[in-house]
Order: sequence, then structure tokens, then C-alpha cells
Amino acid sequence: MLDKKIEKAYNDQINAEFWSAYLYLSMSAWFQKENMPGFANWMYVQYQEENTHAQKFFRYVNERGGTVVLQPIAKVQTSWKSATDAFKDTLEHERKVTAMINNLVDIAKEVKDHASVSFLNWYVDEQVEEEANAESLLQTLEKIEKKAPGAMYMLDKELQARTFVDATLTPAE
Repeated sequence: MLDKKIEKAYNDQINAEFWSAYLYLSMSAWFQKENMPGFANWMYVQYQEENTHAQKFFRYVNERGGTVVLQPIAKVQTSWKSATDAFKDTLEHERKVTAMINNLVDIAKEVKDHASVSFLNWYVDEQVEEEANAESLLQTLEKIEKKAPGAMYMLDKELQARTFVDATLTPAE
């Protein structure tokens, strides 16, 4: 059975993960509108990842005998000045999510929930990857803006190749 403090924190995280998915879906729509299908694809894959992250928390709360309480999803931004600005927001958002995951680990340790600490380690590792990907793309975009604006077309084509792989599933699933 889940401690009530961590159960509430998980429910808040489920909401935050769905909000993240909604944000990336909004970014995907904006990139589509801006005729940048590769960037739209990259954000759509982000949407799919965040959605599965929320579902992984959802399943975990249920598996541990907790109660999932779905909350309203707050409104998200719908437009950006540039691709660079969208990725600045992406990196800032991923850093916020990292802080939230770290807080969950702190709560799990506080309530001595070793199963949750183990469960959350996957998210800790995932956030390292999420931040690194967003930061790398942001740095590339900043270089392109300054030195080679025509390279945006090539980067857009490269991002179209990204596909979704549900990393939350283990090989046995």
C-alpha cells in the first residue's frame, strides 16, 4: 500500500506528465502550422513519450494499491516566436520535470518506500536523456541561426526520421 504523501505526489506527477504531453502536442501543431514537419514529428514523439510516462505512473499507483485521481490539465502555450524559442521552453520544461522527479525520490526516501525509489530510478535516468536531447537540439538551433540559416531545412528533414519506441516497457512486457 502506498503512503498517502507519495500517493498524492504521484497523482500530481501523473497530471504533470499529461500536461507535458499536451505541451509537446501543442508544439507539434505549431511546427506543422509553420511548415516544419520534422520538428513537428520530433515534438509528436515527445508527446507520445510523455503520455507513456504518465501511464507508467498510473499503472504503478494502481499496482501498489493506491488511488489514481485524475486532475484537470491546465492550458498550454500554443505559439512561439521561433523554433529556438520552442526548444528553450522545452529545455526549461525538462529541467522542471527533473526537479519534480527528484522531489518524488526525496519523498519516497522520506517515507521509506524502497519500491518507489527503485521505480523512480528509471525516471531519474530518463530525465538525464531528456535534458541532454533538448539541450543538444537547442545548441544546434542557436548555431544555425547565427551561421547557417539554410541548415534549418536539413535539420528539419533529419528530425522527420525520429520514431517512437515505448521505453517504459521492459523486454518481458
